[in-house]
Amino acid sequence: MSRADVAAPPEVRRRAGHARPRPAPGMRAVGFLGELLITAGVIVALFVVWQVFWTDVTGGREASAHIEAFAEEAPDSPERAGTPQTGEPPVEPVPAAGETFATMFVPRWGPDWEWPVAEGVGRADVLDAGFTGHYPDTALPGEIGNLAIAGHRQSHGKPFFGVDSLEVGDAVIVQTAQAWYVYRVTDSYVVLPTQTEVIAPNPVDPAAEATQRMITLTTCHPLWSTRERWIIHGELDHWVDRSEGRPAEIIELLEEG
Repeated sequence: MSRADVAAPPEVRRRAGHARPRPAPGMRAVGFLGELLITAGVIVALFVVWQVFWTDVTGGREASAHIEAFAEEAPDSPERAGTPQTGEPPVEPVPAAGETFATMFVPRWGPDWEWPVAEGVGRADVLDAGFTGHYPDTALPGEIGNLAIAGHRQSHGKPFFGVDSLEVGDAVIVQTAQAWYVYRVTDSYVVLPTQTEVIAPNPVDPAAEATQRMITLTTCHPLWSTRERWIIHGELDHWVDRSEGRPAEIIELLEEG
């Protein structure tokens, strides 16, 4: 026994003579599992932050860049109210896959809401890349039939987040390089994903020939789920030649902004 052991009080010597017991294998396993669960929880939390917030930031930035590129290519449209027309609209060229061929405005969603429309509805190249997507083989803007457009309701900029706020009569405005098309909401309802007749040329009667110039917006429902689809239908009210000006609804948005 060393001098230090002799000098130490008895209770200290007793503690020094007993090593701390090692935890049982079962307890070590429980501790390891707890650490794994904590790590998994952190990863899930980071994924939620990315999915909820960061994809909205990047989606908004991408959308702005697409709109800017479209504006640079499209002919000028004077910032004045153009004459509403109800006659035969111009024939729009068929866009290439992934091409930004239009932008869309929904006054109900505020003066700053404008979203690019690209050809196709693929997630990686269109819907997750700052676009709303035009269903291939559906009508083009102003055309008889059904102009069908899909968009996210949450994440990646969530362009159609406010779909539940749209009311009958609200304007949905599509601009192309040739014209502005003002549609009015006629219906709003929820369907199953298998009910693809909602984007048929005549969604009211898919077996019948199309006679109306329609628009349909589709998005997931409820929030954070793909269980159902929220559907908005509208019909063309009038169009404005972009060389003559813009719809009165767009001029009002400019004044609000």
